[in-house]
Formats: sequence, C-alpha cells, structure tokens
Amino acid sequence: MREGSDAEYVGLEDGVSPKSENFSKVSIVPLVFLIFYEVSGGPFGVEDSVLAAGPFLALLGFVLFPFIWSVPEALVTAELGTMFPENGGYVVWVSSALGPFWGFQQGWMKWLSGVIDNALYPVLFLDYVKSAVPILEYGLPRMVAILVLTAALTYMNYRGLTIVGWAAILLGVFSLLPFLCMGVVAIPKLKPSRWFVLDLRNVNWALYLNTLFWNLNYWDSISTLAGEVENPGRTLPKALFYALILVVLGYFFPLSIGTGAVPLNRDEWRDGYFSDVGKIIGGVWLRFWIQVASAVSNMGMFVAEMSSDSFQLLGMAERGMLPECFARRSRHGTPVVGIMFSASGVVLLSWLSFQEIVAAENFLYCFGMIMEFIAFVKLRIDHPAASRPYKVPVGTGGAILMCVAPTLLIMVVLALASFKVMGLSLFAVLIGLVLQPCLKYTEKKRWLRFSVSSDLPDFHSTAHDYRAIN
Repeated sequence: MREGSDAEYVGLEDGVSPKSENFSKVSIVPLVFLIFYEVSGGPFGVEDSVLAAGPFLALLGFVLFPFIWSVPEALVTAELGTMFPENGGYVVWVSSALGPFWGFQQGWMKWLSGVIDNALYPVLFLDYVKSAVPILEYGLPRMVAILVLTAALTYMNYRGLTIVGWAAILLGVFSLLPFLCMGVVAIPKLKPSRWFVLDLRNVNWALYLNTLFWNLNYWDSISTLAGEVENPGRTLPKALFYALILVVLGYFFPLSIGTGAVPLNRDEWRDGYFSDVGKIIGGVWLRFWIQVASAVSNMGMFVAEMSSDSFQLLGMAERGMLPECFARRSRHGTPVVGIMFSASGVVLLSWLSFQEIVAAENFLYCFGMIMEFIAFVKLRIDHPAASRPYKVPVGTGGAILMCVAPTLLIMVVLALASFKVMGLSLFAVLIGLVLQPCLKYTEKKRWLRFSVSSDLPDFHSTAHDYRAIN
C-alpha cells in the first residue's frame, strides 16, 4: 500500500500493544463454527422466505442459491484468504488489486454492513422471547434489554478470540439440537405434498431474494481473522468447506420439517415463527427449547460478527488506513477500540425493523462484493505466479466465469431495493468517499498517528511469499 501514497509511514512501535503471536491461534473446529455463526447460526431468520414465496420456492432457494452465491464466495475467500493470511481480509485484497483508496472504501462498506448485520441479532433475540416475556416487545424495556445484551456479548469479545471460538462450538451444537429433535417428532405428521405448494402470482421477490441473500452470505467475513488462524493456508479452505455443508443442512432440514408437518399459513411465517412450529409439532416444551436455542444462536452470531468487524479495523490500522489506536490490543489480544466502535454502531442501529436492516445490509454488502470479485480476477491476471496455498482449480477465464452468476444476482438485489434503502445506502457510500481524504488530511497534519506494521509484507512484492508462515 506504500505505492500510490506520498505519506511517510513508520512501523508500529514495540510495546504499543501485545503482539498477535503471543496469543493462541484459532484451530479448525472453532473456525468452522465461527464461519457457521458469521454466515448462519441456524434456521432462525429464514421464515420470511416462506412468507415471501411459499414452501416450494423457499426450499428450492436454499438448495440452488448456495451454488449460485455461497460456493463462489467461499472459493474466492479460500484463495485470497490464504494468499493474504493477515487481519484485514478483503480490505487487503482490494487494496492490493485496486489501490488503497478503494481498499478503504471496501473496508468502510463492509464494516458498516457488518455492524448493520450485527444489529439484527438483538432484534431476532427479542422477537423469539417476546411471546414468553411480552414486556420486551416495545418501549423502554426492549431498549434496556438490547443495551444489556450488547454489553454482555461485547465483553465476551474483549476476553479473547479463543474463548469466542470454543463458545461458538457449544452454542452451535445447542442451537441445532432442538431441530434434530423436532425432525424426529414430526415424522408421523409429515405430508410431502405441502413442500410443492407454488403460487407464482403471489411472490414478493424482493423479500425472497433479500432473505436468501442475507442467510447465505458473509463467507468472506472470516478473512478478517486470517492473522489469528493456526496454519491458515491449510485450515481456512477446509473450515470453509465443512462450514458450507453445516450451513446448508442447518437451513434445509428445519425448513423442510416445518413446512411439511404444519398446515400452511404463509402470513404466520415471519421471524420467530419456528418457535410456534415447535409448539404445534411437539408442544410447549419444544417451543421453549427453540426459543432458548434462538437466544443462544443470536449470541453466537453476535460475537462472531463483532470479532470479524473489530479485527477488520485492526487490520486496516496495521496497514495505515486507520489511526494507530485501532491496532492496539488488550492483554487478551483483542482490538479494544475496534470492539467499542462496532458495539456503538450496533446500539445506534438496533431501532430499525428486521426487514429494513436486512435490506440496508444487503445493499452495502453488494457493493463490497463487486470489488472483491474484481480484485480476485485482477490478482489472477496481474500476479499469476504469486503464492496461493489454496488456488481455485480454474484458469483466468474460469475465474471470470465463476464471478458472473453472483454478480448478476447482485445487480438483481440492488435493483429490487426500495428507494428509502437505496438512498440511505448511497448516502453511507458517499460518507466513505469523503472520510478517506479527511483521514489522509489528518495524517498529513499529524493530528492523528498512522503506522504500517513492520511485520506485514508489501502488497506489491513480486513473490508475495507467505510460505514461511504457512
């Protein structure tokens, strides 16, 4: 990133914060569940797909959509994440391919998208428990609950990524267990004909695509933690593969049980409805178990997303894109300033509705993904001999074709956005376009200190060889 910038950078001084190598690295099993929670967390939130399009299209979507979107995104993440195994992830990819200005824009849009996404989880949590605790549905009690939940989970992130990773395993197993039980109980009640209900005249395509897109994206988020992963060249691709299988099964199985064992009432299929499905199939005990599992799942998604967002800011600071304070670590190895910024954004955005949050998050995420696909292809063309511990087994032409279908899908999602969401999202993009020159100006005036870590290689070194650490 030193190319194309006249600024004088200095390395991060020893003693500024604990070094990353002093802390335990994340192994493959915790990494699988971190990816699982960054992408999914279980079937909570897929209910709107049935509301929007009915059982057949909902089930079909969760079979086909992973091949159109999830697999290409996971493959790009595996290749570029092992090519650049450092915190910052997709920011580093775009910076190396398109320059630091666009790298910053990528970081701004993806961080903001991640924070908006994280604001969903307190909302989903309360939507599932409000039937048991009605006071949490509106007003001051709801806001207090959001603040308390955010503070508690933020503290978990502060305590360290290893704790977050192993907590994700326990939370993941617990959140999926009630749906396995529901499947067993539902066997006598299943009517396969219910799966094939189709009414193309009554499909809300915008809600349908946004729900699929939101539930099956964010595979690239794990790249912002690549510097914390044990042997990323081997671990990251395997973890992405296992997580992809877990995510797809975690959606399709509960959705097929819920739509096959319960008489169809599309208007009831909204976020939180799986708890009612559990009551219909198994009774009050199963509804309660699903509600608790939802709470647990939302905790897992929150801490995984906040880890990704905060380490992204740390990675940007290590590359000199953000003030040096963002690169400082706590004694637990966590980026304190990044965590606090991400938590503040969650609190500010949690007043929005579920559908508004999903639509706004998707819109910003789409812009970032377009730049990632461009970076993927451009790095293949400009640096064909660069070290890639994992390389998608296609040539340059295949790499371009692999990005065509998801890019077309992005265009459809953008076109279906409401004017309100489009306006707010474009305003957020404009803020990023202004923010980067403002930060460069503060650096020039020495109002804030910026540094580039001396441990990181130059983006544009010919070899760009990470083999020594893999």
